[in-house]
Order: sequence, then C-alpha cells, then structure tokens
Amino acid sequence: MSRMTPEKARELRDEKRDGKPRTRPAAFVPQPGTRKHRELRFDHQHPEHVEEARKLLAGLEGMEIDTGIAPYSLSIWYEISDYSLEGLEAALVRQGFHLDNSLYSKLMRTVVYFCEETQMRNMRVPERLIKKSHDVYSKAWEHHPHGDHDETPPELRQER
Repeated sequence: MSRMTPEKARELRDEKRDGKPRTRPAAFVPQPGTRKHRELRFDHQHPEHVEEARKLLAGLEGMEIDTGIAPYSLSIWYEISDYSLEGLEAALVRQGFHLDNSLYSKLMRTVVYFCEETQMRNMRVPERLIKKSHDVYSKAWEHHPHGDHDETPPELRQER
C-alpha cells in the first residue's frame, strides 16, 4: 500500500489521475446538485449479478449505467428526486442480488444514504427567512432580563 504524498493529495483534490482529468467524478465524494454518480458494488462470489443488475437497471427511466471502476461494480447516474442509492440497493436485494458487504462498502453506503436523505429533506423544506428569524431573536433578547439592561432613562445618562 502506497503512502499519501502531497502530489497524490493534489491529484485527488483536483480530480486527476496520472496527470489526466477524470472522465467521471468519484462515486463517494461530495456532489453538488441533484444528479448523482454512485457505484453499486456486488459480492465477489456472484460475478453474474453485475450483468443481471445492468440489464434490470437499464429499464429505469433517467438511469445511466456504465462499467464500474472497481471490480464487480456498476457506475450509475440518477437524479435524487427520482431514485436514491438506498432504494435502488434495497430493490436489488429484494430481487436476490448480493451486494458487497465489506466494512468499507457498508460505511460508504451509510454515509451516502444519510447525505441523500438529508438533501431530499432540505429540498422539501421551504427556505427560511433569515432576517425575520433574526428579528424574532432580537426582540426576545430585548424583553429577557439578562443583566445588560440599563434602567436609567436616556435623558439622565451622561455621555462620556
């Protein structure tokens, strides 16, 4: 296993490999927007599942599929308003597919599930009116006995 060097870190940061730009974004990095690229990883003991899943997923509207970067995997692109990785993987498991259950895959799946769910929840919530909420807290602060209030009438205060 090679060690991380500043050059490798810059390549990852700039999404370059071997000095060339990546043809697709990494599946498990932050992806702004609603179009997501993910990697479906299958159990190594069931290599036939990769091609079967490709055929099954190809029938879904708006789904793009390509050969995965990792062995026994598929790269997929979808809109999170239409699909989620959690929903796609659950449907595949119900159909009898075996996903990779390594610790890394489980951890990455959990993070992606959380991020997609959070993004969808945020998309459904109306935008908060920041100025109005600040006014509410300011008024509450003015009426709250917090010890910073000067009881001296303004006309009796001396300017220093």
